[in-house]
Amino acid sequence: MKRTAVSLSAAALLLPLSACGGSAEAGSGSTVTVTVGYQSKTINTVTAGTLLRSLGYFEKQLNSLHDGHTYKVDWQDYATGAPITAQMTAGKIDIGSMGDFPLLLNAARGKQLGRPTHLVSVTGYNLRGGLNTVVTAPHSQLTSLKDLEGKKVSTSIGSAADGTLVRALQRAGIDPNKGISKLNQQPAVGASALSAGSVDALSQFVAWPGLLAYQGKAKALYDGARLNLPTFHGVTAREDFAEQHPSVVTAFLKAQAQATDYLNGRPVAAAEKVAEATGLPAEVVYLYNGAHGIATFDPAVKPQLVSALKQDVSVLKAAELTGDVDVDSFVDDQYVKKALGTSYAKRLAASPPPAASEAWVKGSEKTVSFKTPKKLLAYVAGHRDDVRAAYVPDTTTGTLWFADKAVWVADGGQVLPFVAPDTAQEYVSAHGGARTVSYRAALEQAS
Repeated sequence: MKRTAVSLSAAALLLPLSACGGSAEAGSGSTVTVTVGYQSKTINTVTAGTLLRSLGYFEKQLNSLHDGHTYKVDWQDYATGAPITAQMTAGKIDIGSMGDFPLLLNAARGKQLGRPTHLVSVTGYNLRGGLNTVVTAPHSQLTSLKDLEGKKVSTSIGSAADGTLVRALQRAGIDPNKGISKLNQQPAVGASALSAGSVDALSQFVAWPGLLAYQGKAKALYDGARLNLPTFHGVTAREDFAEQHPSVVTAFLKAQAQATDYLNGRPVAAAEKVAEATGLPAEVVYLYNGAHGIATFDPAVKPQLVSALKQDVSVLKAAELTGDVDVDSFVDDQYVKKALGTSYAKRLAASPPPAASEAWVKGSEKTVSFKTPKKLLAYVAGHRDDVRAAYVPDTTTGTLWFADKAVWVADGGQVLPFVAPDTAQEYVSAHGGARTVSYRAALEQAS
């Protein structure tokens, strides 16, 4: 059953609930209903949500348990992590997926209400923080974060994108509480506000920045990977549910691993499936979830991500959204270790694929990779009518971006792409003779 997302701020999330509902895992007779909360449009959670649901792997894993129960899965779709946490602490959602900052709020809220939850696996991650981006209107005169001082900025307070905004502003010497006018808005509302000109910038998580850029409704102002701090989404489960039905949690994580292998093995097909289920353009889905996309998918709970989660606590505390969070007790990787078996150690040690430029040719089930952005541009120049989408990694951060939306720099015989103008300008300032050029000029130079 698909429910309309409830609009809850992270601050409201930490207030006591007036009432708690019954346990979602209870079923009549031998029937057990497993309720899964997910965010269909937060596309680096797809291996625990949209893609997993479309493939039917979880239902197949449950059917293979043969433990005397009949299992039913109730998939509930939300716009953000806050309502998933509210439903989990009310006993109405058993397993959910959300970003790193919402996960901490999930941990704090569960402990506060005596319904503890645990991080049991990871979905998509980026070790530098590239999943979050600050964007402005297409014709905005803003060129760097410093230009945001005194401006109106939309974000979802308590989200990973808000965490990126806070940290980035601090590095730019701007007080995130007093230096800007921050509007707490759901992603879709913020996107509309940006288009209407009622805010100057939008800081959001996947897939909103890429979607707006693709649609020509925004351009990147700040690449979250410049923070060089890991960001990720993960799966959280209620402790009482996991203890009562450990085999169900393990079955979910086995299914998640299968969906992960499907995505990694068939990234174009996976992007098409997610696009069909969400209404997002497949080209945008691939930007994040592709073979060299911004997100890397692996269920293993990597130490770097746990360490980053601990660093995130201070940001939420400073915003008075939570107190201390015991991250070590929140993380529980026993189920994913059991689900993955002997492959867990290999997955834990695996690194993201190297950055690469890619062209998605119309009608093809695979993309074409290129060793350099210049070679990609040369290909695009010779196949203008055949290319569905072209992607290039930022020269500094490695964050993948649409080639025609990137900021291009000519440096001697090289043409180099950047996600945001300030990163490009820093390169130009450090390399004599380098200059920014248009996408058309970059194509001409490469052809």
